[in-house]
Amino acid sequence: MNSKLKIIFAGTPEFAANHLQALIDSAHQVVAVYSQPDRPAGRGNKLQASAVKQLALEHNIPVLQPVSLKESKAQIELAALDADIMVVVAYGLILPLAVLNTPRLGCINVHGSLLPKWRGAAPIQRSIWAGDAATGVTIMQMDEGLDTGPMLLERSIPIETNDTSASLYSKLADIGPQALMEYLGNIQSLGPRKQDNALASYAKKLSKEEACINWHYSAMQLERNVRAFNPWPVSYFELQSITIKVWRSEVVVNSTYKNSLPGQILQADKQGILVKTAQDCLLLQNIQLPGKKPMNSADVLNGRSDLFVVGSIIPSSSFNE
Repeated sequence: MNSKLKIIFAGTPEFAANHLQALIDSAHQVVAVYSQPDRPAGRGNKLQASAVKQLALEHNIPVLQPVSLKESKAQIELAALDADIMVVVAYGLILPLAVLNTPRLGCINVHGSLLPKWRGAAPIQRSIWAGDAATGVTIMQMDEGLDTGPMLLERSIPIETNDTSASLYSKLADIGPQALMEYLGNIQSLGPRKQDNALASYAKKLSKEEACINWHYSAMQLERNVRAFNPWPVSYFELQSITIKVWRSEVVVNSTYKNSLPGQILQADKQGILVKTAQDCLLLQNIQLPGKKPMNSADVLNGRSDLFVVGSIIPSSSFNE
């Protein structure tokens, strides 16, 4: 087999653009790029090209943006590219069987988890949310299921105690392209491994409702949520009809407050705002008031100490996971 592959790349966000850049820098030939249609963005709500599209255009690579790949016209167009393989990274469109079978070597996907754990839309966030010790990327052969295809190569990294979805996203955006290039360079020797469906879990999408803090959860879970929901949708609570976002927090174990109620403000000082949960306490260290930038809690207290009265109760979310 010729070591230089003709590749179709399909992806949309910055995470995918990192992988496209690695392919552009390699000996392989990217014959075309697929990306989602331009979307309104920014203050003016003007149409914005995806990060992948912008990168492709900079390198004079043809860009295709079908609304769907289920139409025969789109499938004929893809087949005419005569590619060896299609690399899919955070594309966002379903690939029907006709597309999966078109490239000579099929379609491969770079997924942001150690499959079969965290199949689905939000693997990076769910790994933090669940308290996993490690995560990584999986190069997999795509089939008609949701991240169910045979695994071709995996690379793992530890999840640090201060990792947020933003920091983990950045780390996986570094190791993902490395893993992809390693697989493409050893494509003849790396055979597929079937996923064990008994070990599978589903990484459902995040929602703003889920990010609303329920003080009847443990401090450990809420601290994970704060990191998992950073940078979106950001953990928050309502207090005196004001939405307050929480960007950084810490678990505090203090038996002095074991009889306090969930949501009760225990301390509000230069250390932060200490709130009782169902188990242990959560120290709010960096928060954001409406119309303001995120600030250390001590700085917020300098101007709005009236919001955080020691002994008062912060209402809980009624959202059930």
